[in-house]
Order: sequence, then structure tokens, then C-alpha cells
Amino acid sequence: MSRTRNVFLVGPMGAGKTTIGRRLAPALGLTFYDSDEVIISRTGVDIATIFDIEGEAGFRDRESRVLDELSALDGVVIATGGGAILREENRERLRTRGQVIYLTVPLDLQLRRTRRDNQRPLLQTANPRERLAALQREREPLYRAIADIVIDTGANDSKRLARDLIKRLSATREPVQPQGR
Repeated sequence: MSRTRNVFLVGPMGAGKTTIGRRLAPALGLTFYDSDEVIISRTGVDIATIFDIEGEAGFRDRESRVLDELSALDGVVIATGGGAILREENRERLRTRGQVIYLTVPLDLQLRRTRRDNQRPLLQTANPRERLAALQREREPLYRAIADIVIDTGANDSKRLARDLIKRLSATREPVQPQGR
């Protein structure tokens, strides 16, 4: 399978993976998937409910199965869940089946983007800022270890970020060519 036809967006919650992925996929002539949305669609319940019933481990099992299936497709942009990189098998699939883009976000902006979202089970805590900081400390090395490209989404302009990513992808060794080229 060619690494040139798939793009995987990784990063913390609130980094803009879904927003940027929805802009990036059509510009590259690829199909977009949000792994969390696929899980929700298949189960008929939100992520918080899955966490309540199955715990985080049960959710991560579902996430791994969906990532395995989606990343095996050709010609996709996938927005992964923030914790998808916690499992080695997920990191290996992403690393070997496409180009991985790590979207970073400053903690203050991440907190603003997620503060009203009660569908994020890991943020249902008395101190969301500390929780986000702890998740960042834990996950940052994993994101960086598999990233082909790292980009800061703090500019908060998804159109510009998508254009920048298209340029950067085309400059890599195994370029993804935008549609029409």
C-alpha cells in the first residue's frame, strides 16, 4: 500500500483535526473520515456513553479496530482521536500506511476550544486545564515520534492551514498530489 495516498491527522483534542481534515481531503481528492464519528455512527451512542459503559479500555479497543479498517483504505484523510496514539499497534499502522501530520495547539487555546464540550469524557474533571496539561505531557512524545509533519494550529485559520499542509505534503519525499495535478 502506498504511503502517498493516505494522510492521518493526530494531535490533542481541540487541535482542529476534524476541521482541517474536512478542508484537506477534498483539496487532495481524498475521502475524509473522523475515527470518532465512525465509532459514534456504528454504536449509535456518543463517546462519553461508551466510556461510561465500557470504560476507556473498551473505547480504545473500538478505536483500534476502526483505525485498522480505515487506515487500510487507499486515498483517505483520517482525523484520529487524541488518544489513538496510545497503543503501539495504532502508531505502527499510521506510521506505515500514510503520512502522519501532528497538529499542535497551545494549551490556552485548547482549553478555550474544548471548555463547553461535555462530550469529552477525559475533561469531565474539576480541573480541565491540569488534565489537558497532563495529557499533553503523556502524549506529546508519541505524536512527535510518528509525525512526518508538525504544524501549529494556533493561527486558528483552517483554510490557511490546509493550504500550508498541501504545500508541505507535496514537498515531502512521497508527495500527495492535489486533485487536478
